[in-house]
Amino acid sequence: MRLRALLESGTLGLRLLGGAEELDRTVRGVMTTDLRDPSRYLSGGELVLTGLAWRHAPEDSESFVRIVAEAGVAALAAGEAELGPVPEDLIAACARYRVPLFSVSESVAFATITEHIVRQVSGERAGDLAAVVDRHRKLMTGGPAGGPGAVLDLLGNDLDLHAWVLSSTGRAIAGSARTGAPVLAPEVRETLASARLDAVRTGRLGAQRVTVGDTVYSLFPVQSTTPGPLDARRAGLGQWVLAVAADASDWPAGRRELLDGVTQLIAVERDRRDAGRSVRRRLAGEVLDLVQSGAPAAETAARLRAAGPLLLPGTSSAPYWQIVVASVEWEDETPGEATGRLARDLLEEVLARGTEAPGRAGEDGLPAPAGTDLPGPGDDAADRAAVTQLGAEAVALVPLSARPGDEEHTGAELDATHLVGPAGAPLAAGLGTQGRLTLGVSAAVHSAEGLRGALEEARHARRVAAARPGPVNAAGHQELASHVLLLPFVPDDVRRAFTARLLDPLRVYDRRHRAELIPTLEAFLDSDGSWTRCAARLHLHVNTLRYRVGRIEQLTGRDLSRLEDKLDFFLALRMS
Repeated sequence: MRLRALLESGTLGLRLLGGAEELDRTVRGVMTTDLRDPSRYLSGGELVLTGLAWRHAPEDSESFVRIVAEAGVAALAAGEAELGPVPEDLIAACARYRVPLFSVSESVAFATITEHIVRQVSGERAGDLAAVVDRHRKLMTGGPAGGPGAVLDLLGNDLDLHAWVLSSTGRAIAGSARTGAPVLAPEVRETLASARLDAVRTGRLGAQRVTVGDTVYSLFPVQSTTPGPLDARRAGLGQWVLAVAADASDWPAGRRELLDGVTQLIAVERDRRDAGRSVRRRLAGEVLDLVQSGAPAAETAARLRAAGPLLLPGTSSAPYWQIVVASVEWEDETPGEATGRLARDLLEEVLARGTEAPGRAGEDGLPAPAGTDLPGPGDDAADRAAVTQLGAEAVALVPLSARPGDEEHTGAELDATHLVGPAGAPLAAGLGTQGRLTLGVSAAVHSAEGLRGALEEARHARRVAAARPGPVNAAGHQELASHVLLLPFVPDDVRRAFTARLLDPLRVYDRRHRAELIPTLEAFLDSDGSWTRCAARLHLHVNTLRYRVGRIEQLTGRDLSRLEDKLDFFLALRMS
């Protein structure tokens, strides 16, 4: 399509600011960017959409326009939503480099322009899929009838192509819901994801052909419309993929390009979901900043109350929280902001996969339909936690809807042993021998006061995981055994977390019921576990003592007949 056609469209909100003599240029694609230098992501002929976040001073316009002009872009379109009217220095720079310049009305989203161009360009390349998209504009609409699943249905109905959108680890993002659509088994999804990440790691970044059993699948990468700071091979660890049950190697060039156009549209949905997580990321960042700065517990608790309803809809707050810390390391790179962002993306993905309960999702691995206790097709399992970046590490604030260990909510608490689960094999393929992902999981805490200790506990558990071989490892608070607490390098916060985990349930119970469980525990240990001596010391009947000890064991999940548990209680009392 030509630039003139964009200007003549009354729905795109474009106004020409310069370059009228260049309106016959051909538009071959579209890219949204706010990078100072987006040249590595440009191949020529694109309409570049920008919100001007790169412009900090008037002289920045000269550099940016020169770079995109040398890359051979068709035109530049600047949005007015954030900074208002397009600055004169940008208009002048575009005139010098003969780059046509449009302004985009604040009432028009970049996604609308992107969808229009992709649809038109695809239509000029070949008519089949473009006609489908043109007839069914619901592709990128929200709700059960829209999103990526809608175009997958259309691919099946109109072109007899069965396709799925998968995360980098094989989690099902979208699939066809039409009757008779084939099921993509979990093991197939894992195999496809592993093959894809292995290919990306070794530099094979384009479409890929993979055979699983008797079926040939073609994998098309879903490139983000806002490229990150990592090189393409590492960025692939967080990339979605469109899997089509067909051999695309013998397709004509036009049809292959059509599928590339579909992935661009799906990329818009990917970016929309990522933007939707920004509120949760910000909340987690605010809470953890307060925790690390030693802010008053009341202030931290207020932030937690704000986060609870977002993460657990229908509740006023989350009664229990866990913290998960993740870090990505490469042999040839010092951890920094870039690896921290990758760790954040991978932690979101691991949590999404780790919270998938066996047997609770559909046969094809997609979320259960509306009416169940799982998110519907428009939701994302990665939205069940708030993950933020703290420098080179990623930290997740995970809400629990019930007290850990409750019989009715078995498995609610994250377990490091099963956390990585099915994501492990694909991630290992993507990391290879050069990279590592390590995670640490804290115990559950029920108050703002416990979060600081939980954060340090999760960090220490991550260091335990980092001491193990292999590309992906996780460790939990259970692995911080009692004797570890005697080592001098263990932070004080971890010791406080240990004592709080054992004694806080007893203190809360004593305050509510005046039951004197803490004094009873101290006397029982001082009496070397002798029922008779302890009862005499406390002036209690032995049956009353047995009742109290039973209540202690019930509240803490420990067994006072075991030496290890007695030692844990002894240390907790001495350190409290």
